[in-house]
Amino acid sequence: MSRIGRLPIAVPAGVQVELNGLNVKVKGPKGAMERNFSPLIDVALENGLITVTRHSDFPAERALHGTTRALLNNMIRGVQAGFERIIEWDGVGYRAEMSGPNLMLFMGYSHPITMEPPQNVSFAVDVKIRQIKVMGFDKEQVGQVAADIRKVRPVEPYLGKGMHYLGEKIRRKAGKSGKGKK
Repeated sequence: MSRIGRLPIAVPAGVQVELNGLNVKVKGPKGAMERNFSPLIDVALENGLITVTRHSDFPAERALHGTTRALLNNMIRGVQAGFERIIEWDGVGYRAEMSGPNLMLFMGYSHPITMEPPQNVSFAVDVKIRQIKVMGFDKEQVGQVAADIRKVRPVEPYLGKGMHYLGEKIRRKAGKSGKGKK
């Protein structure tokens, strides 16, 4: 039995969950989400607890068990509190700023890169500590938008310049040894 999959999910106050067969709708203070799940997994709501069960121990069902529970938990956490991903940048002359709802990135190219936020995602920039916050209630969408921003200028391994997630370990390489031919 999946250790993650067998844990029940408590539905907090202010969050409404609606089950219609394979379709699950979750509504909360931050927004509303809807998702269809596999028919191999059963989702039940009883007394404010959501339980996820499977029919057998086939590998496909075992793989979906924990995944379904994690997706449901992320939906509930997202509409209640939301998610955020923080990106930092390092490098001389690199900067980011807001232009209305859009994010303007000046990352050493000949032109600024403008990123428009998708629906239900917002940006915030703190220039003093060189951070960009990507916020939203869909964890998958927030992570994808943050990855797209990071892809503009990934960290290079020699000087460590570029964009990286907060707390990400940057793998550094040694430069030239300085020994030449005689």
